[in-house]
Amino acid sequence: MGKLWEKGYKLDEEIERFTVGEDYLLDRALVEADVLGSIAHARMLSSIGILSDGEFTRVKEALLEVLTLNEKGEFEIKPEDEDVHTAIENALTRELGDLGKKIHTARSRNDQVLVDIRIYTRKRLLLVEAELLRLADTLVAFAEEHRDVPMPGRTHTQRAMPSSVGLWAGAFAESLLDDLELLEVAYYLNNQCPLGSAASYGASIPIDRQLVSNLLGFDRVQNNVLYANNSRGKIEAIVAFALSQVTEDLSRLCNDLIFFSIPELGYFSLPEEYCSGSSIMPQKRNPCALELVRARSARLLSRLFQLVMTTRNLPSGYNRDLQETKGPLMEVLDIAESCLKVVGKIFQKLRVNRDVLLGSFTPELFAADEALELAAEGMPFRDAYREVAKRLDELKERDPVRSIMSRRHIGAPGNLCLDKARGKIQSATAQVREEENRLSQVRDHLISL
Repeated sequence: MGKLWEKGYKLDEEIERFTVGEDYLLDRALVEADVLGSIAHARMLSSIGILSDGEFTRVKEALLEVLTLNEKGEFEIKPEDEDVHTAIENALTRELGDLGKKIHTARSRNDQVLVDIRIYTRKRLLLVEAELLRLADTLVAFAEEHRDVPMPGRTHTQRAMPSSVGLWAGAFAESLLDDLELLEVAYYLNNQCPLGSAASYGASIPIDRQLVSNLLGFDRVQNNVLYANNSRGKIEAIVAFALSQVTEDLSRLCNDLIFFSIPELGYFSLPEEYCSGSSIMPQKRNPCALELVRARSARLLSRLFQLVMTTRNLPSGYNRDLQETKGPLMEVLDIAESCLKVVGKIFQKLRVNRDVLLGSFTPELFAADEALELAAEGMPFRDAYREVAKRLDELKERDPVRSIMSRRHIGAPGNLCLDKARGKIQSATAQVREEENRLSQVRDHLISL
C-alpha cells in the first residue's frame, strides 16, 4: 500500500520527514474519530448508490476491526503512512481489495482531518468542562466552610480592607463559571460538520452532507464548503482562547496560594504530599505543582499565539500550514485538563490557619470603614477621607469577624450568594452529562448500522 496521493514518483526522504512531521504520532489520538467519520461517510455513499448495502456492511466491519485493534494498542500508523487517514484506507484496501479504495470517494484528507479534529475536540472539551465544574464545586464548598474566616483584602499587593477566605475562594469559583460560558461557545462553534467540503470546493456528485452530520451527532452542517476549510485553525484558536481564560484564572489562583502560604504570612498550609523537596535544603517543601500550573498557563498562551499566527495570512482554501494547528490544539486541551485536576486535588486538602488570619488584622485595615461611617453620619466623603487619613495612628482595633459579616449587600463577604453558583454548577453538570450520553449513543448507533 502507498500514499493516497501517490502517482508514480518517490518523494525525497528528507522532504518526506519534514512534511510528515509529528502527524503520524499525533494521529494516534484520532483513530476512533477517523473510524466513526468513515462509517458515516460510507453509509452516505451507500445511500447514493456508490456502495451497495452489502459493500457498506463489509467496509463497516473492516473499520470496526481497526477500532478494535486500536483499543488493544495494536493499530500502527507508520511514518510512511503520513497520517491516520492513509493508514486506515491502506488497512481497508489490504482487507477488502478494490472495495477499500472506494471509501475516499467525494472525500479529501482536508475535510477528513477536519471532521476528525471536530469529533476529538468536542469529546475533550466536555472532559475539560466536567473538570472545571468539579473544581468550581470544590471552591464553592471551600468558600461556604470558611465564609466567616477574615482575611486581609489586598490592592497593589498591599493590605487594604477586611475580606474573607470565603470571598476569595468564591471569586475564583464565579470566574471559572464565566470561563465555562466561553467553553460552551467554543463547543458550539466546533460542533458543526465539515465533511463533504472535500478539498475546499465540494464534490461533483450528489452527496448528502446532512445525513453525515446527523449520523455523527453534529448540531449542524458547516454550510459553505470553502469556509469549512478556511475555518481550520480559526476554530482551534477559539478553543485555545477559551481554555486560556481557564488557565489564566488558575495561574492567578496558584499565585495567590503560593504567596499566602509563605511562612511570613502562613494564611494557608499546603498539603505536604503535594509539595516537592530540595536536593540540598532538608527543610524545604516547595509548591512546585502550583508553580507549574502558572508556567503551563503561559505555555498555553504561546500555543494560542502559534495558532493565530499560523493562519493569519493564508490564502483561501487548504494550505499545508494548517497541519501545524493540530499539535497546539491537542496540547492546550491536555494542559487545561491537567491543571484543573491538580488545583482541585490541592484544594481538597488545603488547610486554613484561622488564628493566623485573625492575628493579621491591624487597625489601619478599617480606615475605609471609618471614613464611610463618617459619611453615613452626614460628612462629605472627601472630608471624611481626609479626616481619617490625618489620624490613622489613632484608629482602634475592631472585631474582623463582625466586620466582614456585617457587609450584607449582594456579593459582599457577609452575603456571598453562593446559591447562585451552586445552581449554575448543578445545571451545567447535568448538561455536560447529557451531552456525553448523547455522544455515546451516537457512537453506539454508528457501530450498529
